[in-house]
This record gives sequence, structure tokens and C-alpha cells, in this order.
Amino acid sequence: MRRFALAALLALLARPVLSQAPRITPGGDPSVRNDTIYKLSVNPADYADDDYVYLLDDGVLRFEADGRSSRTYRQVIQILNQDGAEAWGEQSFSYSGGSERLTVNWIRVLKPDGEVISERPAHEQESLAPVAFDAPVYSDQKVRRVTLSGVAPGTLVDWSYTVERVKPLVPRDFYSGWRVTTGLLTRRSRLVMDVPASLTPRIQEENVHFKRLEAVSHGRHVYTWATNDVQKIEGEPFAAVPNTLSVRIEAAAPITWGDLASWYAGLSAGRYALNPELETQLAEHVKDARTLDDSLRAVHRWVSQDFRYVSLSLGIGGYLPRLPAQVVETRYGDCKDKATLFIALARRMGVTAFPVLLSSTGGADSTLPTAQQFNHMIAAVDRGEPRGGRIYLDLTSDLTPYGELPPSEEGSFALVVHDDGKFEEVTLPESPTSANRSEIRLVGELSADGHFTGRYVETKSGRLQYGLRRAYARVLNKDELSRLAQALANGVFAGATGDSVTLFDGRDLQAKPLVTVAVHDAPVLSSSGSTRFFTLPSVVSSSSSVGTGLASQLERRKPRRFPINITAVVGPIELSSELRMTLPPGWKAELPPNVTETSQFGSFTASYAQDGRELHVTHTMSGHKGIAPPESVDELIAWLRAVSKDDVKFIVLHPAQ
Repeated sequence: MRRFALAALLALLARPVLSQAPRITPGGDPSVRNDTIYKLSVNPADYADDDYVYLLDDGVLRFEADGRSSRTYRQVIQILNQDGAEAWGEQSFSYSGGSERLTVNWIRVLKPDGEVISERPAHEQESLAPVAFDAPVYSDQKVRRVTLSGVAPGTLVDWSYTVERVKPLVPRDFYSGWRVTTGLLTRRSRLVMDVPASLTPRIQEENVHFKRLEAVSHGRHVYTWATNDVQKIEGEPFAAVPNTLSVRIEAAAPITWGDLASWYAGLSAGRYALNPELETQLAEHVKDARTLDDSLRAVHRWVSQDFRYVSLSLGIGGYLPRLPAQVVETRYGDCKDKATLFIALARRMGVTAFPVLLSSTGGADSTLPTAQQFNHMIAAVDRGEPRGGRIYLDLTSDLTPYGELPPSEEGSFALVVHDDGKFEEVTLPESPTSANRSEIRLVGELSADGHFTGRYVETKSGRLQYGLRRAYARVLNKDELSRLAQALANGVFAGATGDSVTLFDGRDLQAKPLVTVAVHDAPVLSSSGSTRFFTLPSVVSSSSSVGTGLASQLERRKPRRFPINITAVVGPIELSSELRMTLPPGWKAELPPNVTETSQFGSFTASYAQDGRELHVTHTMSGHKGIAPPESVDELIAWLRAVSKDDVKFIVLHPAQ
């Protein structure tokens, strides 16, 4: 059966594809029979949950040894409903105007029998990529937008475009990733890669279970991956990567991390010098420091907070850092500019510091050397023992304390580049779960008439601190403080009065994220006869009831196919909430049962106690890390349901008789 499927697929392709990559032009693709592809249309009733399907997903890549390339992509899409028509009625193509050329080979709308509805776009416009206001990036990226006419349920959209890289930014470097599994039914999938026969690219195949074809002819080596009827993969909660389902192919040039390190070291050479004016400013910013570490903290705060993020990524400017003096003069810079400025200042103070290349999302693959995996730069500072060893600093993250990293960068692969071209492959440090902590405490007294008076205290650390830091990153005036106190108190108990709020400066990176507010006259009881009901405030009550719906969702999707990302279930965090409330003399509480549930996915406790007049309620939740096999879903469901047993909304109180 598999042999027949492969034969049927190859019948769609002209024989020369095995010995040379097809030359695709606006005149067409000589290796694909259009009428055969169009006949692959499906019955929409069989795909009622989908807006469209792919009849063809095709890529033809041609790489040269110096890094120049030509990449042609084609898709034939069958529109199944109006949502699909909306999705494909407008399209855009992007490319780098300084180093690439774009050719839209064709884009047309047809009937499944091949009859053309519209031969070309109804409207077409090209412009520079928009620049965001909050984090401006000025680049030579261009976007060509097109509007199609005639796109409707039952039609096909057939488009092809080619991007030629004529000026590689990094010599001999190229990279491409290709996904065979698109998330929808794909009737035909093909990737062709054409490279010089003298060049052996790095190729990584993930879950590719069909044969790769290879041919060498006329000094070129052609690789072809072709398959048919790639089925839709339904997503699952907490799906982990890698897995055995997603089919992906990656190819990169046969360069090394050493090649890239040497290239960047040469590019940044001579860019760490300070002029006299900058040396004067450095002295001013560290004049109150008592130790070298104090000086580094002061410089870190200065560079990370006092210079706006603006990126001038024009051509080589996407990699070449500006001179420190230019950054200080203009008062702005991007990641490489700010990291270079900090490194220059640190070196001036006698500290060893290096640039560090990485992916801002933490997704760089250590086995595929290419500059295209890196879009970010931070700084490494070597303090030596016992002063903490090496510290990594992201100078664009203005609310990340000295010595910490933004959560997306923790545990990711990075390249430390030395001035002489030497390098280190490193895994960036991860903070322990205990460092990512949220604590909420509510301490007060309940009056006999059912009103609560007390104080609310909230602290955050690690990856949980950023919400508080952003909220209090500026000084509030008297009226704003008054409104904030009232809002915080009402967030604890509806109808409460709040005052005496204390805050921290979110931009003070040494300040502990801490917020407190006094809560007064909060009506917290309802009654039925002589029984009183105390509704637990949401800030200290369990959120475990969410687990019931999630457990049911996981149950409905069984049998599970994806491994489970344990880290995504709760996260590498600790949550703690506590209520200590003094009851009126003689009052007794009906205590709900305590709950303690621990599994490989996390730990949860709920505790209810009365000690004398004090009612004490605590909830804690912590997450674990790792990957679990799909069959562990039953354990996850059981744990979520066990945690959900703590669904306490109120506590019954009995006044003194």
C-alpha cells in the first residue's frame, strides 16, 4: 500500500525532478501537473471542522556555497467555507529589500476543474514593514499585500512566489525549516533542496517516515522529500516538543559555531572603546557605589532603563552594534547596542564581559549552526568565585533585576563570543522553582456584625514579579494612590474600604515587589437563621475548580498522542495564599477537609484549621518540570480531579450560644 502511494505521488512529478531542481517561473512549474493537483479536491462535508485544506504544499530551495539562495514556495488551497474565504482573500509576502528580491510568480483563483476565476490580484501594494511604537524596529523589510477577487467556498487559491537572497549577510550561511504537518489535511507535500555537489548540508529530519530521494548531476546535489495525504493533527493541551507526530525538516550550511563566532568577533572589533565624555558619565553613575558589584548594578540599571529601545536593522545593521558613544548621544539602542555599551563600561571598570548570541524565544538548536537562529544579544559578566561566577544580563529587559534573566531565555542555548573569535556553547541558567514565588497574606479580625478589618499583603519574585513591577513602574500621585487603595481592597472583599496602601518602585531593581493595603468594614457574612456563611475571598481561596473542566477536556481527547509538557501544567512556580482571621469570642467554624495531592505534575495542599479564636486557611501549589509520555494522561487527569476536590467557596460559622 505504501509503495502504491509513493508511486502515485511520483506520477504527479516530472522525471527531471530526480536529477535537478525544477526552475519555477511565472510561466509555471514544469515538475507539477496542475490538473492532477486540482483533482485532489475533497468533499467539504467530510471536513466540516476545517475552513480549508491544502491540496499542495511545495517548496523548492536552491542554496549556493557563498550563502546566496533562491526559495520558491507554492500552495494550492481548497476553500471549504466563508471563514476560509476570509482567511485567503488577502495575502502578503515579505522580504528584505536590501539583500533579497521577491517575485510573485502567480496568484490566481480557480474552480476545482481548473477554470480560472481571477488570473491575478485585484489590488496590489508594496510598502516598508510597519514600525511598532512601543519597540520600534527600522529595517529594510518590505511587505507586498494583495487582494484576491472571487475567493469563495468551493474555489481554489493557487499561488507561488520566489525570494532570492543576492547578498548574504553572513558569508556561507544558509538555513531553512520546513514543516510537513501543516495542522490541516495536506494532500501533497514536497520539499526540494538543490545545493552544490561539493557541499554537504546539515540535515535534520524529525519524524520523517518516508524515503528521501537524492540525485547528483551537473555538479549539483538534489534532495527531495515527497509524501501524500498528510493528515490533520489535532492539538492537545500541554503538548510537548519534541514528539513523534510533528514532521519537520531543517537544513543548514555546513559551517560551525566557530565560523559564526569568528565572523561576529570581526564585526564587533573595536566597538568597545569609550570616549572621554562617556568615561565622565560612567564616573558620575558609579560615584556612590561602595563596591565593584554596586558599580555594576548601577551601570546595569542605567543602560537597561535610561535608553529607549529602538532598532536600526538595516542590512548589516541587524548584526553590527553601534558605537557606545553613539548610543549615549542618541539615548536609544537595540539589544546589541545596549549589550555592547554595557560590556564596554564593564570592561572599563576592569570586569571581564562578553557578548552572548541567542534566540529571544529560547528556541535555538545547538546542533544547527547558523546566524539565522539568533535574533537577540545579551551580556555575560565574569565575577569569579565567590562573587557569583558568571552572570548573564539582558539589557533590553528594563524590569529584570541584576543577575536574573527574562523567563523566555532561561535554560536556552547561547553562544558566548570572545574578542579573538573563540567561543563557548552554553546553556543559560534557570532559576529554581522556589525563586518564582507568589505569596498572598490576609490577616485581620471579624466583628460580630459580620465585617472584616485587616491588612492584605502581596509579594512576588522571579518570573512572577513582572506584573507588579510593570504596574508600579511610575510614581502615583495622591489621588491615584487613593483610588488604588480602594480598588485593591475591593479586589479582596466587595464593598470594602481601603487605605494606607504601601507600594514599591517597580523600576528599583533591588526593591522587593511588595504591595500592602489596609482593608476596612468589609461585609463578609451572609446568614441563614443562626448560621453564618463566610465567603472565602478569591485572593486566598483555591482555584483548583479549574481542574475539573480541564480533566474532562483531557478525558474527551483520549487516547492521547502527544507527550505531556509537565512544565506547562502549572509552571516552575510556587503559589501560596494564607488567611488568618480572628473570630468573635465563642464562634466556631465548620472546617472543610484538608487536601494534599502530589504527583509528577505538581503539588497542592489546602489546609483549614481553628486555633482558639483564629481561623487559619492556607493554599499552596507548585509545579514540576519535565516531559511525561502520553499514557501518563490518566495520572494527570486523576491529579487534577483530586485537586478539584478542594472546591471550598465558603466556611460555615456558628456564633457563640
